[in-house]
Amino acid sequence: MPMQPFSETASLDPPALNLYETDFYAWTQAQARLLRDRRWGQVDVSNLVEEVESLGRQQRQELRNRLGVLLGHLLKWQYQPRDLSRSWLATIRIQRLDIADLVTDDSSLQPYLEETMGRDYFEGVALVMQETNLPQSTFPTNCSYELAQILAEGFYPEELSDLIEGAGDFWKRINFLMLISEYVDRRAGFTYLNLCQQTI
Repeated sequence: MPMQPFSETASLDPPALNLYETDFYAWTQAQARLLRDRRWGQVDVSNLVEEVESLGRQQRQELRNRLGVLLGHLLKWQYQPRDLSRSWLATIRIQRLDIADLVTDDSSLQPYLEETMGRDYFEGVALVMQETNLPQSTFPTNCSYELAQILAEGFYPEELSDLIEGAGDFWKRINFLMLISEYVDRRAGFTYLNLCQQTI
């Protein structure tokens, strides 16, 4: 049987058009059903194209945001060495992990990192200026870090080894506490199950 051609609105029921404006989740489910059933003529093509393009923009925006936060904390690390904290270290590590996850899941975003780094550097500078009393003249006009350095797990400008080394024990303690919490949750589940069995 020949496939039915796409049509922007010819076969689209008016309620489906209204659904996009009034109940977005229901609209997505309706479009998914239409696509699975290959009912091409009833697909809300114009709005579907807009949403697919929007998803791509959201991924790029998330990547920009995370890179800007990462650069801001690297700058604070370099230009406010007296205020270094485990919180900064955790933020740097989390942003690096999340950026790595984004580009691993969507490899086409990898080249975009180089493209957006200059803009994100200025956002990082703005972040530092907002959170500190440092003037803009403190920072280089252009980013002095290479992208590979920014994303490298072991790179910290003006590194203070005692904080970095101490962080290893910190993360070990966090992992240990998570394991203890998981164990307690499991024991609680077993206890509840035993109580239920005893009452049956």
